[in-house]
Amino acid sequence: MKAAGGLILIVEDHMAIAEMVGEFLEARGYEVDFARDGADALRLTAENTYDAIILDRTLPRVDGLDVCRRIRAEQRRSTPVLMLTARDTLDDKLTGLEAGADDYLTKPFAIQELEARIAVLIRRGRKSMGGGVLRVADLVLDPEAMTVQRDGMELHLSPTGFQLLSILMRESPRVVSRQEIEREIWKGESPDSDTLRSHLYNLRKAMDRPFENPLLHTMQTAGYKVADLSGVQARESAPAMTATPRYSETVVSAH
Repeated sequence: MKAAGGLILIVEDHMAIAEMVGEFLEARGYEVDFARDGADALRLTAENTYDAIILDRTLPRVDGLDVCRRIRAEQRRSTPVLMLTARDTLDDKLTGLEAGADDYLTKPFAIQELEARIAVLIRRGRKSMGGGVLRVADLVLDPEAMTVQRDGMELHLSPTGFQLLSILMRESPRVVSRQEIEREIWKGESPDSDTLRSHLYNLRKAMDRPFENPLLHTMQTAGYKVADLSGVQARESAPAMTATPRYSETVVSAH
């Protein structure tokens, strides 16, 4: 039977760090497993169901990025992943999130912050997605099966990316503000300034770049929305009309 806080896998080859984090979390009601390298991590994630994974990026045998990718693509696990690393550039964060991580914490870190982030990830993971299948154009999201397809092609998203897309599709074609998204996903606990932008970047890369018609739009100063604007764009490019165009929002690309 799992501990009340949940079952967490700590993947860290530095045993002093692993033991410190493990003891801290166990004292707060979590049950903890340990893996010293990426191969052991993949074996444990295949055998067990964890509420969250704390994953060091630099590991022996199989590095953290590959572990995360294989958990998502091969094992088809949606377990929340918090990636630990000494690398703190935006490109490093984007790479980690693109590999399937849900959050990113740089070393050195305050262990209380790590616990707070893990608690948020577990709450989000346990929250029922509810509702029926969501459809926007050729994009289909099934909350119960936790799958997303576009034009019949399955898309592989992180749990946070899946939740973000669920919000935008549920509200489509309404524009959803950054504050609304952060309030629903992070429960009022403001994430790192790059976190939402990074998840949006990876979401757009997965759902729009392989296809001709983009569905994820950044609306200047307003927020974000998922909608099929192809018909709107076609009308706006048609010969001049006397009527005022119905849609006036400026669509810009994400960075």
